[in-house]
Amino acid sequence: MVHLCSVLFREAVQRRITLKFALGGCTNRPFYKLVVANRRRARDGPYIENLGSYDPMPNTEGERLVAVNVNGIKRWLGSGADMTLPVAKILGLGGILPLHPMSITAAERKRRESA
Repeated sequence: MVHLCSVLFREAVQRRITLKFALGGCTNRPFYKLVVANRRRARDGPYIENLGSYDPMPNTEGERLVAVNVNGIKRWLGSGADMTLPVAKILGLGGILPLHPMSITAAERKRRESA
């Protein structure tokens, strides 16, 4: 009998496991779940584990809410899982990972345009 954990670890090492956003919500009100899924699966397809959520619509204070399981993210990244570009940007802005270079470039561009 093969344990599920060893199979998932082997897939993560082979870069088949990815942290990505799965779209939820309704029309004109998107909501994303941060999930661990097979790289070849559809965006909203079946996933292995739910690690958090991201609400891109600003609330009354103008904040975009992100809730993540930091220990789960570190565990999957430590086992060799990959992540998509939007996930890398959000986790970088949240301080969980180093800032993504595209986020820094976009901030510098906005600063130059406003000046």
